[in-house]
Amino acid sequence: MRTASVERLTNETKIKADLNLDGSGTYDVETGIGFLDHMLEQLSRHSLIDLNLKAEGDLHIDFHHTTEDSGIVIGQAVADALGDMKGIRRYADVHIPMDETLTRVSIDVSGRPYLIWKVAFTKPKLGDMDTELFKEWFQAFAQAAGVTLHVENLYGENNHHIVESCYKGLARALRAALEIDPRKADAVPSTKGTLGGTL
Repeated sequence: MRTASVERLTNETKIKADLNLDGSGTYDVETGIGFLDHMLEQLSRHSLIDLNLKAEGDLHIDFHHTTEDSGIVIGQAVADALGDMKGIRRYADVHIPMDETLTRVSIDVSGRPYLIWKVAFTKPKLGDMDTELFKEWFQAFAQAAGVTLHVENLYGENNHHIVESCYKGLARALRAALEIDPRKADAVPSTKGTLGGTL
């Protein structure tokens, strides 16, 4: 089983995550931010990654630190659970429709972090959460997980649908990219024989 447990303790947040890449999409998430909880539950459910996450943060200031640090912790847990990355399919590209919205997410689980974020919102908040924080979460996740991640909302009107399609897109891309390829289960998917580091 590809599992990991990561804890992050700073003056701003205290977060612990337990993660199983080969799970069934069960989750128990408490960040203190209702909308973020909803998105992380979608991430778990549609990736089939089991996720238990508890966060305590300086929400009396704003939601920035808790949002960013939850992305860091989940990303670190994914990287730790992957280990040497042997056997993974590595690449995935998905399109997620959600009513009037369509979002594309492409991923390379390469050990090289990079984020392209082409998502715009027409409202400053969803619930109590600043919409600008979603990019911060995806940036933190990509950096900590060591993945190249392209997220592009092709079109859409409803801000809830737009951001939810981004998380569901990431979930389905992770599900495909982290799957073990039975034809090459003993090999790292790279001609270099290793993933990570420089090009």
